[in-house]
Amino acid sequence: MGKVVAIVNQKGGVGKTTTAINVAASLAVLEKKVLLIDADPQANASSGVGFDVNAVHNSIYECLIGKSTAKESILNTEIKGFDLISSHIDLVGAEIEMLNLPDREKIMKSVIEKVKNMYDYIFIDCSPSLGLITVNALTAADSVIIPVQCEYFALEGLGKLLNTVKLIQARLNTKLEIEGFLLTMYDARLRLANQVVDEVRRHFGKMVFQSVIQRNVKLGESPSFGKPVILYDASSMGTANYLNMAKEIIQNNNSGENKEEADKN
Repeated sequence: MGKVVAIVNQKGGVGKTTTAINVAASLAVLEKKVLLIDADPQANASSGVGFDVNAVHNSIYECLIGKSTAKESILNTEIKGFDLISSHIDLVGAEIEMLNLPDREKIMKSVIEKVKNMYDYIFIDCSPSLGLITVNALTAADSVIIPVQCEYFALEGLGKLLNTVKLIQARLNTKLEIEGFLLTMYDARLRLANQVVDEVRRHFGKMVFQSVIQRNVKLGESPSFGKPVILYDASSMGTANYLNMAKEIIQNNNSGENKEEADKN
């Protein structure tokens, strides 16, 4: 049964889509079966792995309004074991179309349930907002990854996001956990970046990933070529950072499973 992870932050420009693409690609390279669901109307994750969203007939939008199933919407990327359900600009209107539907917060959960056993990990790249689609993603998810950029306003808005997570935990998804806070856009030369790292680690302790994503030109260039960084430049710092993070996710989940087994015995 696959683990569903929402990558969320209502602040834009924090490396959310970059993380979604490259963590998924890295896990696939490490021989995990991965599905990335692009739940952002901007569809940057879809174009970032090489798809023309205008040519896609079945996207997450069609899944949410019942015109397609998740299985029918799966696209294979260049990397074996890494699949995508694309987004579409029509997703902007999906929130309005879903408003009057019963259990409107749980529609994405029921879409994902049908393909959950086909994958080890399912990532949802959320839009930079806390609207109904993001609420759907959080309701469907087992855990959340929160990218935090190493810049001045990093902690601003995190309180609101964590309150939303608590509300979802209380009302819609009691099993939702925080997979971790991921520090992105780190530049070791900047004193401010180091201060942000210290501050986030002090605030959130073990909930912060040990892996840090450094500022990297190749990481910035790769989406315009429709490739994850590991295909664009396998020797780049961005590739190394995301492979480390993927290994950390596998390790954390393995140790969690071992603990659960021990508790049962």
